[in-house]
This record gives sequence, structure tokens and C-alpha cells, in this order.
Amino acid sequence: MRKRELKNVEWTILIVAIILCVIGLVALFSATNETEHDDFNKQCIWFVVSIIIMIGVMIIDYETLVKMSPVLYGLFIVLLIGVLFTPEINGATSWFDIGFFSFQPGEFAKIFVILFLALAITRIQERGKQEINRPTRLLILLAILGVPVLLIIKQPDFGTAAAFIVAAALMIIAAGLDKKYIIAAIILIVVSVPLIYNFILPEHAKARIDIFLNPESDPRGAGYNIIQSKIAIGAGGLTGMGLLKGNQTQLGYLYPKSTDFIFAVIGEEMGFIVAAAVVILYVLLITKGLYVAKTAKDETGSLIATGITGIFLFHVVENIGMVMGLLPITGVPLPFISYGGSSLITNFILIGILLNISSKRQKTIFVK
Repeated sequence: MRKRELKNVEWTILIVAIILCVIGLVALFSATNETEHDDFNKQCIWFVVSIIIMIGVMIIDYETLVKMSPVLYGLFIVLLIGVLFTPEINGATSWFDIGFFSFQPGEFAKIFVILFLALAITRIQERGKQEINRPTRLLILLAILGVPVLLIIKQPDFGTAAAFIVAAALMIIAAGLDKKYIIAAIILIVVSVPLIYNFILPEHAKARIDIFLNPESDPRGAGYNIIQSKIAIGAGGLTGMGLLKGNQTQLGYLYPKSTDFIFAVIGEEMGFIVAAAVVILYVLLITKGLYVAKTAKDETGSLIATGITGIFLFHVVENIGMVMGLLPITGVPLPFISYGGSSLITNFILIGILLNISSKRQKTIFVK
């Protein structure tokens, strides 16, 4: 990467990501106190590995990654099929257990689906801006999205599948999708929601929605986790109960506290001030991601940045929303904060791509 490109990198994005990781490591240290900080130690290793991989992604031109995306997309489709035949972990077949590392292909697939979608949209737009609104072209894009989404739903992992859909929707809208399709999609969603709930969703997914609407209906069963999470956040007050001092966190009432409900640990032990700061940092990250999309040198870079921002937006809103009882529980991790090697590495690869796109903006290119 040339010196002039380094000067143009949106470094704020990286700084925010690292600050969020530090906050996450502090919360994880407290949450893993009873297990001698095993997950905390692993997360520290994955943090270092993620930074190294991110630097590599920054060095490789994102256009090269886009050209490779069809092959990588195909590879991860094969992996998503293969993972369906692995042993269940917590009721899902989402991981390849390779000893020292549980590899979750659904996480990494986000990267290559976004890159391949951006490539496909760009190729379609080369024939004219309005080509994106032709039904046959939209079907191609929906097929690219639909294959991994259906495979991830089969695991089942509805949260990750929803993240794909949100990112792809934002990319297609940004590409110039006609309003009639947007309106039609909204109507279709409204009509299909009750049908999906009654005839398609498995019982455990229905239970999560029912508990979201009324967690007190089963306070010692399905509603237990969300009730404990809200108690933890409420008990934290303004400044928190202190590290290693949260009742719900340290006494084992909050579960799973190192992944899905890590934000509740922050709220209980660090208080409203730190929890609010985390939300502000995420807003800054998402805002900067949109700025990179707006100032990218080409349509491909803009679409990729839009998709990446959509991934972060969905994860943040869904995780914090479910922890506070505002949205159904889906098991979606909080970016950079929740424990998980696959999630952390994926997030930093996405950050690396954003930094890569920002470095190539036109204002850095001068004629000698």
C-alpha cells in the first residue's frame, strides 16, 4: 500500500473496532472468572490473529478480492453443505471442530457473498443503470443470496441468515432498485409473516417469539435468559456494580454471558455510561462505513462498503435489542465484543476491506 493511500485510510474505523475489542476483553475477563479465564485467553489470541489477517486484507487490492469472489463463494457453498453433516452443538450444525478452533463457515461466508453480490450487480449495471430492475436480473441476485441463506437456515441459524438478507437488501437498494419492488417486498413481508409463523417456523423458533412477547409466561424456562439479562442491565445503574462484582454475571444467572449476553455483562458491571459509550462507538462505526460507501472510487467499492455496514448494523441492533428484551433472541453475536474466533476474524476482515476501499478513494490519486 502506497504512502498516499495510507494517508487516505479511514483510520477512525480501525480505532473504534479496537476500542470495542478492548471493552469486550475486559467484559470477557470478568464473565470467564469462574472458568479461569479460558475463553478470555483464547479471545486474546484470536484478537492478535485477526489484526494480522486484517493487515493482509488491507494490502491486497479489493478489486483482486472481487475477482476471486466467485471461486471463494463456491468454496463456501460447499462448506455450508458439508457442515450440515457435522455433530450438533447447542442444537445446530454450524461448526467444523478442528481441535484448537471451531470453524463456522456461515460467518466467513458473509464476506464472499457480499463480494460476489457486488461483482454481480456491477456486471449487470454495465449494461445500463436500469438493468438492475429487470426481473431476470433480480432473480440472479436473489439466487446468489438464496443458496447460502437457505443452507444457513437449514443449520438452523436464523440470525446469521437475517444478516445476509439485510446486507443484500441494502446493496440492491443502493444500486438503484425501483421503489415498486421495495413496496412490494414490504407488502410481501407483512402478508407472509403470519404464514411463516404458523406453517414454516420450527417450534423452538416460535417459542422464542412467544417469549419475546411475554417472557414472564415461562420465567424458569424459555423466558429465563431474557429476564436475567434485563435484571442485570437494570442493576448496573449509572456506573455499574464493578468488575467481578455483578450478581447475575458472577453467580451464574446470566447465560450465555460470554457470547449472546455479553452486553448485559457490560451493563451490569460497567454501568449505563460504558454501555452508552459502546452504542455511540457502534453508531460511529456504522456512520463511517456509510461514508466510505459514499466516497468509494467506484460502484463496486461502494456496494461492498454498503453490504459490510449492513452486516454490522444488523448485528448491533439485533444483539443489543434482544439483550434488552426489545427483539427476539436469535443468538447473533455482538461485533468485536462477543467471544468467538470465527466472528472476530470475520469482523476484522470486513474492517480490512473497508479500510482498503477508503484508501483507494479518488482524492488520493494524483498525476505525476
